[in-house]
Amino acid sequence: MLTIKVLGPGCANCKKLEEVVRTAVASLQVEAQIVKVTDMQEIIACDVLKTPGLLINEKLVSSGRIPAPETVVEWIRAAV
Repeated sequence: MLTIKVLGPGCANCKKLEEVVRTAVASLQVEAQIVKVTDMQEIIACDVLKTPGLLINEKLVSSGRIPAPETVVEWIRAAV
């Protein structure tokens, strides 16, 4: 099972990224645990300097932007 972390304080961009991730997981029909991380110390510990951040299986794949849904799908496919 994949572990996907959406890192951010809860702003509109963070919520949009979480929505993109949930849509990508559903379209691929993979098992994934999606975790929302809002603690700034934990976010900084993941080397995210700009939110929103995205980790897939503890690997940072995006920071400071909302990637295209197709890109998120490709990252999830690569991690499976």
